Order: sequence, then structure tokens, then C-alpha cells
Amino acid sequence: MSNKLVLIDGNSIIYRAFFALPLLNNEKGVYTNAVYGFTTMLLRILEEEQPTHMLVAFDAGKTTFRHETYKEYKGGRQKTPPELSEQFPILKEVLDAFHIPHYQLDQFEADDIIGTFANKGKSSGFDVTVISGDKDLLQLVSDSVTVNLTKKGISDVEKYTPDFMKEKMELSPDQIIDLKALMGDSSDNIPGVPGVGQKTATKLLKQYETLEEVYQHVDDVSGKKLKENLITNKDDAFMSKELVTINCDSPITITIDDLMYEGYEQNKVSTIFKDLGFQSLLTKLEGETIDGETNEVELKEINFSILKEVTSDIFTGNEALVIEMIGDNYHTATIEGFGLVNEKDAYYIPTKVALQSKTFKEWAEDGNKTKSVFDAKKTLVALLKHNIHIKGITFDMLLSSYLLNPSENHHDIPAIANRMGKTDVLFDEEVYGKGAKIKVPEESILAEHVVRKTNTLFSLKDETENELKNNEQYELCKELEMPLALILGEMEHTGVQVNTDRLKEMREDLKHRLNELEKEVYELAGETFNLNSPKQLGPILFEKLELPVFKKTKTGYSTAADVLEQLQNEHEIIPKLLLYRQLGKLQSTYIEGLLKVVNNDTNKIHTRFNQALTQTGRLSSIEPNLQNIPIRLEEGRKIRQAFVPVKKDWIMFASDYSQIELRVLAHIANDEKLVAAFKENSDIHTQTAMDVFHVTKEEITANMRRQAKAVNFGIVYGISDYGLSQNLGITRKEAKKFIERYFESYPGVKTYMEEIVQEAKHKGYVSTLMKRRRYLPDITNRNFNLRSFAERTAMNTPIQGSAADIIKKAMIDLHGKLKEENLEARMLLQVHDELIIEAPPEELESLKKIVPDVMENTVELNVPLKVDYAYGESWFDAK
Repeated sequence: MSNKLVLIDGNSIIYRAFFALPLLNNEKGVYTNAVYGFTTMLLRILEEEQPTHMLVAFDAGKTTFRHETYKEYKGGRQKTPPELSEQFPILKEVLDAFHIPHYQLDQFEADDIIGTFANKGKSSGFDVTVISGDKDLLQLVSDSVTVNLTKKGISDVEKYTPDFMKEKMELSPDQIIDLKALMGDSSDNIPGVPGVGQKTATKLLKQYETLEEVYQHVDDVSGKKLKENLITNKDDAFMSKELVTINCDSPITITIDDLMYEGYEQNKVSTIFKDLGFQSLLTKLEGETIDGETNEVELKEINFSILKEVTSDIFTGNEALVIEMIGDNYHTATIEGFGLVNEKDAYYIPTKVALQSKTFKEWAEDGNKTKSVFDAKKTLVALLKHNIHIKGITFDMLLSSYLLNPSENHHDIPAIANRMGKTDVLFDEEVYGKGAKIKVPEESILAEHVVRKTNTLFSLKDETENELKNNEQYELCKELEMPLALILGEMEHTGVQVNTDRLKEMREDLKHRLNELEKEVYELAGETFNLNSPKQLGPILFEKLELPVFKKTKTGYSTAADVLEQLQNEHEIIPKLLLYRQLGKLQSTYIEGLLKVVNNDTNKIHTRFNQALTQTGRLSSIEPNLQNIPIRLEEGRKIRQAFVPVKKDWIMFASDYSQIELRVLAHIANDEKLVAAFKENSDIHTQTAMDVFHVTKEEITANMRRQAKAVNFGIVYGISDYGLSQNLGITRKEAKKFIERYFESYPGVKTYMEEIVQEAKHKGYVSTLMKRRRYLPDITNRNFNLRSFAERTAMNTPIQGSAADIIKKAMIDLHGKLKEENLEARMLLQVHDELIIEAPPEELESLKKIVPDVMENTVELNVPLKVDYAYGESWFDAK
């Protein structure tokens, strides 16, 4: 097989991906749309091109050797949006995970690096493919160099060979330089010859072949104005040729052998995909082979016993306990065995032996017997299923590790041990295998693995707790996270009742709505077709109905959501198509999705709350993800009708914090005007609109308030003028003015943001009100993009993280108060800033007083916290 070299224009492709996709960010607040688009294309390239050698080339900076010739080169370009700038280092991390080389060269552009390697590849007999959106690279095309040009977006690509260029452009690759010299390029601020476009330039080059020959025969050129422009702008034309000519002999410091590509390790790529939240790309990796050898570790011998019965003399009152379950969902996974370690002995207890032992149950439920565990919530839920309510947990390794290392993705015992210099324990996948190959080994191997993990947990407890104390986070762990873990465990175990009949009714209602919409679309189209087929829909919209074409794909017209949204006012068929898709997704993803996760035994949903995931400390949930249930559409909101109390006459009571992050900002920044607005119970968005637009309260319009609201919440997340302009559909200039006026109105906020960045630079981290830390290693990085993201994170984390801590403390206080008052009411769910409770109707009046009182007084800020509540027969009615 011949060598195949693939050269990717990194800047061109990431720019196209950024503007082709809507702004996306993962749960950590990191913008990812450009990286997602680039990576999607990358996976396709790897599959289609099968490269043996590969390189992604980047521009090194704003100044290049071309600026010596022409200072105004690329002078008209708009500043790169910070939302894009921040994604360059992330993209390079993705490329590193793929083992794909990337390179940049000071004073040179990506084009020059690509041109140099294309030349080297060609002379070495390589088959070379260049991928870019820049037509300048067409000058590289030859019999052995193909240039794949992206058209609109990044999915539609045209492959340029010499024959294709002759057919499409009527020019040879060598003439591309002359073409650009004559017509110029406004995007790069290359002057060219005024009045000469592609059509005229092509005509001249077909007649005279080169720029030099055009000027040799300039007197023969027809057209007085054209001849005059050519003569007047001769210097600019030849300068333009110099500017657009790719330097194919750049002083690169790596060789073509350094570009060898031997594939990627699936686990490394999976890890970064999980971190970035690329769930759909993770799915594409399934079934791929993993390169690399298994890490074989030589383990020290460990002495332990496999118990045939549990006796009281094995307990000392200070044990480490590990409940071994394979798989993430501990609601459905089976217990494979137990590890028990104390200062005297180490034991493996088979599942049946432990669960059928009265002595084990007595020990587990004795609050005076202290227990160290890996995951208190998982431990509690696993044992509650077997009617054992564990008490006395004083150390949770998972939560401790999470607080100490919030940016780490792996908090299992072997990973934590490795970070702390202990390697005497294997990773689960080394014992059980991965994916479809997972298998429980024979008891002796299983027992040794479980005991090793338990022993590691026991031996690292003191060191871990000392680290928490040194960080002033011991209280955060002991008084907030650990009590909350047990409350969440009870909530998960209790579950929330689901009216499956109501879900099935909604499914039927949606089917009917979808059928009606289908008929309406057919009537407007004048024929029947498959609404879910872009291949059939495209010709209907863009040929039959003659709607404007915004984007094409390899297979025809693009009918993606962003395209349809741009066409909403063009024809009445479009809103119906958009609604058809929204309702279809509602039916398949949410209604069908919820029905799948209803427990057949309890008729409840038992979600899992992620307590050790986000760097801000916010809770999230999975199976199902309750935060993703769509509530913008009325049909989406109605899904909440299916979440009902456990008893028919009971009520659902929902309470949520009003504008908690803005109130936290007012407290932390201590801005005089912002604090006064909340103390006076003013509408903060109206107040901001008055300040930003310099108008009276009576002059505020609904649109002004909407824009002020976007500014208020945008400031909390460190939004840029670009981000705000996208949110509001205004120019960056207008958005910049909004932000400037905001800071003029609330100078305390601006001071806070400046000071918190300085504090982060001094300490290397920022903290919430309750001492939760987020480390920012890039806060002093010389790289502007990395540093700016860290600065934005420094501003936001104390606000978002403190809000998360307040809600967590409120849950602990409320749980205690409900118990203290001997109420049957119990918390079921936490979604965003909202708590959902079920209760008998006779406790309603008590809840109306207790819930807001507890939540509003859980912490003392210099502005009041405000809680709204509602109640009804379902979660939907509690609004």
C-alpha cells in the first residue's frame, strides 16, 4: 500500500466549524461547538482517507513574513471571537488524544506548512490530500496532490484534481496564483486589480496563461476601463501575486517521518470525549479496537480471608467497606461481593454471606461503628435494596477526591491511588474487561481485587483527610457533601412515582398531532413524501416551492434545523416542519425514554444524582437526565404531568430560588446599586434596563427588559460581546456598548471581576463562599486563549459554585426540618434551582411556611434570598 499523507488546514476548518454550528458549551461552561464540528470531520477523514501520515497545521500568529511586503495584509479581518479563541487549545488536546501531529511555525501561515509538506510528500512518492476551506491552496493541486475544499459548513466537500479544476474553473493549478493576483481577495485584504473579478481574470488567463503574459500583452486587452485598471494597478497585481504564493520551502523543524500516523487509543479519545460532552461521537467509537498493550502491574502480596460467615469479632469499630458492583447504575447492578478492612485484618465477604447475616446488618446499622467507604450514596442505595440502612459513615473517598481534584475525570479507587503514589491495585477493566467482554472472574481473583481496593481506601483515609484540612475543605466535605450524599441516596432509593398511563396517553396524543401535521405539510407541498428524509424533503422545499438555498450537502440540499429556522418567514410549511421535528423528538427521546427507565417493580423512576462531576459543584442527574426535560414547548412542560405523588390524595410541592446567581453576585461584588435593588425587592431586569438604556421605568419595553435579562445573566457567565450579540441578534458593537454601560452602572461588579482574576493569579485557584475550590493552572499562561478562558472561569465559579453550595445546604436543612417536625413530606428531586417534594394535603400549610423559611435562611448574605413555591396534583401543576 502506498503512503498516504493527509494535511489539514487547522485554522480554516475550525473557523468554518465555529460559524457552521450554534454556540455549544459543556457542563463545565467550556465552549465546544468548533471542536465538535472539527472532530466530526476528523473522524470521517480518518475513515475515508486511511492516512499513513498526517498533520494539522495552524497559523502561528498575526504577523507573518508577508507583512514585510504589505503591512495591511489581512488588515480588514474582524477580531476572533473569544468563544472561538478558547477552543484552539482544546482542539490541540483532542489532536494529542488522537496521536495526530500538529504544527505551527513563527512568521509563517498554515498554508506555507501545508505547501512545504505537500511538496515533500509529492517528491517522496506519497499520495497527498489537503483539506481546507481556502481556495489559495488549489495552487498545490497536482497528479499526486488532491485538495478537498469545504463548501458551506464542513460536511460538503469538493475534491480538486487537475482534471476537475480544468472542468470547473477552466484553469490549471499553476494559474490559481495569477487568478488571485488579478482579482485580489478582500478577506485577506489583498488588493489585486480593481474591477477584475473571477470571470474577467479567468478570461485573461485563458487567453494569456500567466500574469506576466497579461502584462506583456496589456495593450491588446479589450476594454478601455479594464486596460486602464491593469496599467494603473500593475504594482499591486504583482505584489498580490507575491502575497498569495504559498512558500513551499518553509524552514520547518520536523520531517515527514514525524508525521507518521498509527491510529489512536480508544480509551484516551473516549476520556476527552466524555470530558467535552461529545456523547454522539462517543457512540461512534463503540466497537473500535484499542491500540496499545495491557498495563501489567506487579502487585505486592496481600493477605486476606474469604469469610463463610460473619461474626462480631471481625469488627473493630473502625472499618473500610467496599461494595463491589460492576457497571455504573447501582440501582440495577448486582452486588458481586464485599471488601472489609480494618487495622488488624482484611476480609472478602461473598454477597450471600453478608446479606443473609444478622451480625453484618447490626454492624452496618450501628451509627457508633465508624465506616470509611468509597461512595456513600452508592453504598447506602445498594444496601437499602436489601433492607439494610447503613449508618456511621465518616469518610467518603469519592467525595474527598472530588473536592481535592475537581478537574479530574476519574475518581475510582485505583485512579485516586495512582495520583497519591500507590500502584498496588488494578483498574477494574484490567480484571473484568471492557464493553461486551466484561466478565466476573473466579472468586479468588474477584476477592483479591475487591480486598486490594478496600485496603487502599483504608490506608489513604488519614492522608486524604489531612489534605482536606490543609485546604480548609474538611468542613465542606463533612458538613455539606457527605450529609447531602446520604439524603440524595434516600431520594434516589425512594424514587418518584410515574403515571405511565399518562405518558402513554401523551404518546398517543403526539402520534395524532404528528399525523395531523403530516397531512398539513402534504397539503402545502401538494404531494406526499417522507418528512424524515432530507433527500425527499430538499427537492420539495428548494425546487418545487423555490425557497432560497442556504446550504448543500454531499447528497443534496441541507434541511438541518438551522437552515429551516432561517426559512421560517419564507413559507408556512416551514413552521409546521419545525414543530413536526420538535414533537417527534419529544415523543422518541423523552416520552419513550422515560417509559424505558420506569422501574417495573416500583413503577417509579430512580434517577442517579451526579454529586462528584461538575467543577462548579452543581448537581446533575442521569437515567433520566431530569434537567433536560424540555419546558419551552407546552407539550414538553406537560411531560411533568406524569410525575405524581406516591399516594393519590397527596400533593407535589415545588420550590425554587429566584435569581440566586445574581443575588450571590450582588453579595460577592457588594455593588451598592445591585445590593439596593435586591433589598428593595426591585425587578432586577427592569432596573438594569433603566440603567443600560438610560430611561425611566415607564419607558421600559418588553424587548428592553429581555435584553437587560440577557446582559444580567451573561455577565454572570463572563459573556463576551460576540456571545451577547448571538443571544440577542444584534451587532457586536451594540453588544459591547451594552456591556460597557452595565459596568458603568454596576462598578462594584467590574471591580470584583478584576480582583478575582488577580486573586486567581496569586493563589492558582478561586473559592466559593463555602471554600469549594476550582484550580486554574492556565490563569497565568502566556497563551492568550488559555488565559482568557481561565479568567472567565475565575469570574464565574465563585458565583455559580456558591449558588450550588447554598442549594445543597438548603436541602440538608430542609431534610432535617421535615424530620424534626415529624412530617411525612419528603424531597424527591432537585432540578437546577428547584426542589420537588411530595406530601399529604394536611401538611400543605406547614410546607408553605417551612420551605421558604428554611431555604431563604440557609445562609446569610447581604441581600435577601427569595424563594417561590407552587403545588398541585403533579409536578406540572406545581408551577
